Amino acid sequence: IAPQAKEAGIKEVDVLVRGIGPAREAAMRALAANGIQIVSIKDVTPVPHNGCRPKKPRRV
Repeated sequence: IAPQAKEAGIKEVDVLVRGIGPAREAAMRALAANGIQIVSIKDVTPVPHNGCRPKKPRRV
C-alpha cells in the first residue's frame, strides 16, 4: 500500500486500527519505514455495549 500512496502524493496519514493482533503494529511500522509520516493513531475496535448473547461454552 505504501508505494501506491507515495505515487499518489500522500505524505502524512491518520491511522485507524481495528481489531487485535500483531498485524496492527506491523502495518504502522511498514508505513513509517516507507517514508510516510503517521500523524495520529486511533483504535476503532468495535466493542459491544451488551449486545448479542454469547454462545454457550462447548462441553466435551
